[in-house]
Amino acid sequence: MLNTLSRGHAQYDGRRGQRVAKQPVMYRIVVMLIAGVLVSGCSSFKKEKEDEAESAEQLYEIAKQQMSKKNWQTALDTLRKLEAKYSYGVYAEQAQLDTIYIYYRSEQSGLAIAAADRFIKLHPTHQAVDYAYYLKGLASFSENKSLFGALTGRNDLSDRDATTIRNAMAAFKALYALFPDSQYAPDARIRAGNLLEALARNEIAVANYYYTRKAYVAVVNRAKGIIENYSTTLVVEQALALLMFSYENMGFDDLAGDARRVLALNFPDSGYLNQTTETVKFFNKYSPKSDKPRKQKKGWFSSVFNWSKTDKSAS
Repeated sequence: MLNTLSRGHAQYDGRRGQRVAKQPVMYRIVVMLIAGVLVSGCSSFKKEKEDEAESAEQLYEIAKQQMSKKNWQTALDTLRKLEAKYSYGVYAEQAQLDTIYIYYRSEQSGLAIAAADRFIKLHPTHQAVDYAYYLKGLASFSENKSLFGALTGRNDLSDRDATTIRNAMAAFKALYALFPDSQYAPDARIRAGNLLEALARNEIAVANYYYTRKAYVAVVNRAKGIIENYSTTLVVEQALALLMFSYENMGFDDLAGDARRVLALNFPDSGYLNQTTETVKFFNKYSPKSDKPRKQKKGWFSSVFNWSKTDKSAS
């Protein structure tokens, strides 16, 4: 016969003469929660240990593999992790360089430019700082692709903000001026020249637009600016012609004569010399065969170990 007497949360077993604890439901839940937290904590601790075991070299190798597969965001996350854990040293510097490249290749031009500026500021004497200038120029060049159609004069002939183009030119010019022996210097010169021609074509297109509106004072000012600032470009001939015909239309024969003499001296075969204000037709013979610079040697990252032999070119 089992005789029990309830006393609180315990029962008394008459056969064994001992108290038997009765575990409430809440107690069991608390125990289960604690066990779950311990298991989770052990798992997190194990993961942290695994992360700590990754060296800078291992992290960079992982990032290289991700970049080779064009997994840009994943590679960027790995490089950030590398730089956070190993703030100094060759791998941290390499991570900063490759971050610029990833932003450029993933068409995040603004971030690429900012990352390049950061690297240049932190490492002005780095052996690969010329590469940072080059990537900055490329990123600035591609920041607003739609602008280049306008710069050829084929679109709306109104004045446009060419700030990004000038920024690209500044980066390329800084590269070949500061590092004339850089492997990127020849290409930087070509790109800077292309950009200068593009800006000059934009200016001549605007001057032509003003001429069709008979805004001759504006034409004169624009043409003078072209002659002064873009004297090495192909549009100077047309700028001199615009200057000559604008002066003639305003009745300034002496100034028109001066412009004609300069035009004849520099462009003796110019078709504009045989035209008049009534018959003149300005033509666009200055568009390049392609608005794109010459195709670059392809490559996907800059090696930290052998700068002279490894292809670091950005495509």
